[in-house]
Amino acid sequence: MTPAAELLAAEIALSGPMPFPQFMATALYHPLHGYYRQPRDPFGKAGDFYTAEQIQPVFGILIAARIRQLYRAMGEPSDFTVVELGAGRREMAEAFSEWRYLPIDIDSGDFPAGFRGVVFSNEFFDALPVDVAVYRGGAFRRQCVAMHDDRFVWHEDGGLSPAADEYLRAYFPAPQEGNWYEVNLPALTWMDRIGSALRTGHVLTIDYGYTRSEAIRFPNGTLMGYRRHTALEDVLQDPGLRDITAHVNFSALEERGVLRGLRAESFSTLAQLLLSAGEADQFAAALGPDNDLRRRLQLKTLLFGMGETFRALLQSR
Repeated sequence: MTPAAELLAAEIALSGPMPFPQFMATALYHPLHGYYRQPRDPFGKAGDFYTAEQIQPVFGILIAARIRQLYRAMGEPSDFTVVELGAGRREMAEAFSEWRYLPIDIDSGDFPAGFRGVVFSNEFFDALPVDVAVYRGGAFRRQCVAMHDDRFVWHEDGGLSPAADEYLRAYFPAPQEGNWYEVNLPALTWMDRIGSALRTGHVLTIDYGYTRSEAIRFPNGTLMGYRRHTALEDVLQDPGLRDITAHVNFSALEERGVLRGLRAESFSTLAQLLLSAGEADQFAAALGPDNDLRRRLQLKTLLFGMGETFRALLQSR
């Protein structure tokens, strides 16, 4: 067993089947044994996956160009601040260096009160611990984690909390018998925090996910593990050694934002967002004075690879 697995197994032996958010939080964020807390670098060719933030400097230059457009539209306020959620290794810090930059992670940092600027995130919401449910017999049934023959297995454990049940009925189509669903209540909490802190400005969220109407494409849910650039459907095995993600419900982010005073300005692919940022100078800043091959390949990956898979939600106040 991995060290994280030993901790989880001991807790299950002591207290019984474990809610999946607790399992996912330990697997990813335990201070010593969580996937994101180990010294091994999970990103890049030698890791388990790429994110757009590793495609530097092109990604940073184009995102900064889009934020610069927003900054100018706001009248270039002197206290303009870029808050990055899930900042990790601070790969965007240089791109955002012309403004006040505040990195926030899931367990560190906080929003300044009443600030003006942009809240930016790239693959932050997909890694928040989610609850899991199956619709069976006319009700949502919570899926917990138990042990069987020294393996972690799913265990059906009664109904969902009222908040989780409300989430599923608000942000998904009518439930279908036997379908699996994820409930990302932490995402709503983060939208509440953003709405409370942002006085004027924008929220730019990049991630992979779906809208309410698109959720029917995922009858088995969207939970996925990643190890050595391979997607793995069994997210319960080897906790601490693999990433665990769940697609983002963009309808939930948008509608919770409305309740907190944030208006949706656009919802597009990442490619469309980057095109809007780079067209002003025909991508000259991103490609550099020498128009070198490495940067051209980065731009191609962002526009035609990740660019069609990832979505971008822009909200404003």
